[in-house]
Amino acid sequence: MSDVPFGFGPPDRDPERREPGRGDQGGGDPFGLGALFGGMAGGGSPEDVLGKMPLFAELQKLMNWSGGPVNWDLARQGAISQLAAGHQPSSEAERTGAAESLRLADLWLDQVTELPSGIERTAAWSRVEWVEQTQPAWTALIDPLAERVVAAMTSALPQEAAMSFGPIAGIMGRMGGVMFGAQVGQALGKLAEEVLTSTDVGLPLAPAGTGVLVPQNLAAFAEGLDRPADEVRLFVALREAASQRLFAHVPWLRQQLQDAVHAYARGITIDREAIERGINEAMSGGLGGGLDPSDPESIQRLLGSGVLEPEETPEQQMALRRLETLLALVEGWVDTVVAAAAADRLPGHAALAETMRRRRASGGPAEQTFATLVGLQLRPRRLRDAATVWGAMGQQHGSADRDRLWSHPDLLPTSEDLDEPLDFVARQGFDDELAALNADDADRPAQEEPPADDETGEEPGQRP
Repeated sequence: MSDVPFGFGPPDRDPERREPGRGDQGGGDPFGLGALFGGMAGGGSPEDVLGKMPLFAELQKLMNWSGGPVNWDLARQGAISQLAAGHQPSSEAERTGAAESLRLADLWLDQVTELPSGIERTAAWSRVEWVEQTQPAWTALIDPLAERVVAAMTSALPQEAAMSFGPIAGIMGRMGGVMFGAQVGQALGKLAEEVLTSTDVGLPLAPAGTGVLVPQNLAAFAEGLDRPADEVRLFVALREAASQRLFAHVPWLRQQLQDAVHAYARGITIDREAIERGINEAMSGGLGGGLDPSDPESIQRLLGSGVLEPEETPEQQMALRRLETLLALVEGWVDTVVAAAAADRLPGHAALAETMRRRRASGGPAEQTFATLVGLQLRPRRLRDAATVWGAMGQQHGSADRDRLWSHPDLLPTSEDLDEPLDFVARQGFDDELAALNADDADRPAQEEPPADDETGEEPGQRP
């Protein structure tokens, strides 16, 4: 999958992975502001510059957005404009095929998991429909991140610098919603070209109870796989149906995933002292020229210097580990139950499962979404370890005990448990035996104590 420039996460910390000429993706301008001010270098106002960009032909009215930190009208418009050239509405035959595949997938899954179906209705979305129908879920996930980024940038500016920036600081505030709206729109457009279902990014994005396939992307995914199209569709339907079961019947799971993202957002801070040093250096000419608030080029140099790069705190690192572990556990469970349901029924299951693993390893929708959203690089090893836990739990303790781990978040393996997945599985059997012994002890009536000598009416030492 190609780059998805959400722009919220910190830039790549590995210099070898940075590519020259990638703008906000490769340097110290993680929020993409350099391009904006660079366009103003000729002395034009933001309205003049943006008015010349095709995507922002009607930007002036969008600048009045007051619906939150992300201009979702602009995001939707940008994503749909990006998809317009290759848009293919779903046909009646595709909708019928999606419904039949999802229903059959649910029947197969009934035999391998204790969790009941989570699908109440089926849908075959076009790419544009995917953007439109998933927007409420994206709003709930992304708005807190964008709001925190803007707040961190504003609060980190020293008072003297804010006064020096004058109109520029005001422009930054006005452009926040537009900037994030443009980036999110571009990202959603890219995702819409690749996602196969409503849960392909690791989160349920469709309205509750709706199982979704994206036929146009399924056709592209099936090319070159040397498997029948209906077999590929059924395999993907199994993954969607399994994910829907998990999120429908583990009510805390969606919230836990969102809380981990938002916990990361709450920790976003920008080093104020670094900004002061950067501004002082810029004013003294140390950044390729002095800082002139009236010169957009000098503003761009400051933004590209890295002083606005957010620092990652220990709390954020904990939130990322929790998010990574949860996503791995979800993906591992889906892999496990789909394999159990399809291994003896779907001739091409092994090849399709390997294709899905390679897709993840090379950066599928879930990996790219969280890498660009919160700087999280999902590690394939975590996914393998999670799948090992679920597979071993099913083999050693049965599907009921395996799925029982989802009954409470404290029962799930932690990141440390995934380091030794088989040890975690072995402990489950020991814990069950210990719980059974404790239950037997609790149910066994206490033995009666022999009466004391003074309760028998006999003199001490006279008892036979």
